Amino acid sequence: MSEGKLNGGVNPLGVKFYNDLINELLDNGIKPLVTLWHFDTPQALEDEYDSWLSPKIVKDYLDYVDLCFKTFGDRIKFWVTMNEPNGHCMMGYDTGIFAPGRCSSYVGNCTVGNSATEPYIAAHHYLLSHAAAVQLYRQKYQVSQKMISDV
Repeated sequence: MSEGKLNGGVNPLGVKFYNDLINELLDNGIKPLVTLWHFDTPQALEDEYDSWLSPKIVKDYLDYVDLCFKTFGDRIKFWVTMNEPNGHCMMGYDTGIFAPGRCSSYVGNCTVGNSATEPYIAAHHYLLSHAAAVQLYRQKYQVSQKMISDV
């Protein structure tokens, strides 16, 4: 998705890459387990609305996972919505060690952020995004795709 949004279009070369990868794994007897988010928030969403600090992230994340379920779900039986969101909340919004590098000034290595509130705001939006993805899968894809493990 261009700039992290569905309305920006889908990169056909990116889709082809992942289709080829999934097919190659399956052809070799490997069942892929796909993590939908692994510390890879598009920079455009950070620039536009501070990504995980904004409720707007829920819709953009849901558009992204819907695209993944629709495009790859016929072959993927194991999905993970997010990798270690708790670690990202703490390291990205409390200590500033991970992107987006936000924390309170007393931490000493950040120019913006609030370690007292931002980790919790981001965590709230992760939970909402995860719940929305699970609900979408269960309502729209689970019957036809027959996922083995729950999202």
